[in-house]
Amino acid sequence: MGSFRTSIGGQAVMEGISMRGPEVTCLAVRKPDGSILKETIPTRINKYDKIPIIRGIAAFIISLETGYKQLMRSSEIAFPDEEEDKFDQWIKKHFGENNKVINYLVAVLAGFLSVGLFMFLPTILCSVMSTLFPFLIGFRTVLESILKLCIFIGYIFLASRMPDVKRVFQYHGAEHKTIFCYENEEELTVNNVKKYGRFHPRCGTSFMFITLLISIVIFSFVPWDSTIKRVLYKLIALPIIMGISYEIIKYCGKHDNTLSKALSFPGLLIQRLTVFEPDEKMIEVAISSISEVIPSNQDKV
Repeated sequence: MGSFRTSIGGQAVMEGISMRGPEVTCLAVRKPDGSILKETIPTRINKYDKIPIIRGIAAFIISLETGYKQLMRSSEIAFPDEEEDKFDQWIKKHFGENNKVINYLVAVLAGFLSVGLFMFLPTILCSVMSTLFPFLIGFRTVLESILKLCIFIGYIFLASRMPDVKRVFQYHGAEHKTIFCYENEEELTVNNVKKYGRFHPRCGTSFMFITLLISIVIFSFVPWDSTIKRVLYKLIALPIIMGISYEIIKYCGKHDNTLSKALSFPGLLIQRLTVFEPDEKMIEVAISSISEVIPSNQDKV
């Protein structure tokens, strides 16, 4: 691990990377002509950053909103000649180019779709299977956990087979390797970055997987007397689960001990499906992005 731990984090987007620093966030995207376009905005402050659990819920919401905006913007930069579909045209006509309400709704919808796919679908499938095969009733919690993990891993695996997604996952690797280089206080050059590993304990993939594992533990105590009630209880408990998962990721990002390594290990394994080795041009984009967000006062945070 690095000689210090930075709070700088990033997100891979279409042909680029968005790095979030304590002061500014920088989106760097490779344009069709080969040049790198950089755009910086002030980093959105989490007002609840001092309140455990609650800060994780707020951070998740901020991440969804900011991530969606950066992803859409990167697509506009990387593929400027692609025609908009009719739905996009209708949105811009009725709500404008940068309507905050639409951005919030899309971010929330994306979150609920993810939750529905990875948390609620296994419950529905498990209920159907236990109805068809009564002998499974006593194993519903175990079956639900297995289904949940299979859906999660299967979804990521299938997504990673798509060429466009694979390139995003390569930029994901460039982001991680560049952060490691910065944490080790080496000059941010392509050759220096290349030698570092691509798996990082603060990765969003690790957060998702830890959230999944925490949910399995907590939901094992939720009764099965009604499928609808069980789903409702899950929905109520979800913010707390996200908050707990955030605290775990935050702990792992700040410590390098036996506990942090044990907590990080499952997520690091899953990163093999979402973090690929980048090429040199991708690393150049990552360096370009992180260089803009390093604190001006040189405090390594």
